[in-house]
Amino acid sequence: MRSILVVILLLIAGQGFSQKLEYDILFHGIGDNREYFSGVANSQTILGERTSVVVGTTLEEKHKFRIGLSHLFEFGSEIDDQQPKLTAYYHYSDAQAEFYFGAFPRMGLIDFPLALITDTFLYYRPNIEGLYGKYNWDWGHQSGFVDWTSLQTETKRETFMAGFSGEMRHQMIFFQNYITLFHYAGTALRPEGENIHDNLGAAFFLGSDLDQVLPMHNAYFKLGLLHSKYRERHVMDGYLNSTSLLAEFYGEVKQFALRSGLHFGDGHNMMNGDRFYDVDSYWRTDVIWRFISSKHVEGRFNLSFHLIEGNDLDQSQQLSLIYRFGN
Repeated sequence: MRSILVVILLLIAGQGFSQKLEYDILFHGIGDNREYFSGVANSQTILGERTSVVVGTTLEEKHKFRIGLSHLFEFGSEIDDQQPKLTAYYHYSDAQAEFYFGAFPRMGLIDFPLALITDTFLYYRPNIEGLYGKYNWDWGHQSGFVDWTSLQTETKRETFMAGFSGEMRHQMIFFQNYITLFHYAGTALRPEGENIHDNLGAAFFLGSDLDQVLPMHNAYFKLGLLHSKYRERHVMDGYLNSTSLLAEFYGEVKQFALRSGLHFGDGHNMMNGDRFYDVDSYWRTDVIWRFISSKHVEGRFNLSFHLIEGNDLDQSQQLSLIYRFGN
């Protein structure tokens, strides 16, 4: 911690010599209440805030350097129950490509279906620790990342996640692809019975914009397939394969939005995905209210309904307040 503070102070002290000091401050208020009684997913309440402060500079308009801290404080706990996360990264960007290396924020950069990466990653693992790249064309884009989620020790297992995503468009029609790989290895001691797990997930969608058809903004419908593979080495002879149908509708009217998604087919075993996709049939509908929308502040409330196997109805409410400013 002292080393981090020394680096930040050196950056501040050196701002008058060459490059302008730049800073980014993010406050993320979190209210997430999950009333789950079906037994499929854990019922919990997450209430707190995450504050992130980074400073740095930009060279030649393309090369950015940032360093700082990000800290989650869950209300009712002690301030040091959650350790601060180091944010330190290099970012390159031009008209077609961008590249990150280091420990950099996940928010606004990685947006995968919940079946592949659950939303609590934003709360408890706000940074990607690894690298990210993206390339843009006139008709679409593709990106990929590697996130080193755990370093191997005598007591901790080595884990990492990799992912690819992209979109291709022609007028109102679009195609989206999402792929994730999660490798769950062992500890350095490798005790008997500690086996390596491999997990692969992929989602592919074909969709269409609906703005010209419906009296809504940013409206779309997409239909696709979700496929997963899971294996525990030395225990399973091969992979456990699962495939299901995915469909999603989204549309906005003034401050309100509606999102409804259906998963139907095989239940999946995605180690980093939302547990509701473990079942064969799941229908989620979100009613969204954006009660604040300004240059620096965004406030959103979600009322979510989860219909499991056509029988059990769970619900959740998510409140998100984001205050962001910098130079």
